[in-house]
Amino acid sequence: MATKKEKPSEPAQRIRIKLRAYDNKILDKSAKQIVETIERNGGAVTGPVPLPTEIHKYTVNRSSFIDKNSREQFEMRVHKRLIDISSPNSKIIDSLMNLNLPAGVDIELKM
Repeated sequence: MATKKEKPSEPAQRIRIKLRAYDNKILDKSAKQIVETIERNGGAVTGPVPLPTEIHKYTVNRSSFIDKNSREQFEMRVHKRLIDISSPNSKIIDSLMNLNLPAGVDIELKM
């Protein structure tokens, strides 16, 4: 008995948008704005999915000589969100390119 070999179907084209920011409120507002824009133009959206927050901690001496054991700690938090567009069309891409987002948000697009 011979089994049929099925051809692997081509994966549907998708766009993955990765957002990063120091302020989570600005990040959530911009993610909401992106999702609304995609849905308005008839696209299917998955997300925004919150990714783990990167925490960078820095320890600094308060003074250099006498109070060597006295230290200060600072931390930077980088919040991340992930948005997937399953079947993008040219109208969605054009509207995303013309979108005005806040200054503190970093956007990374992968096709």
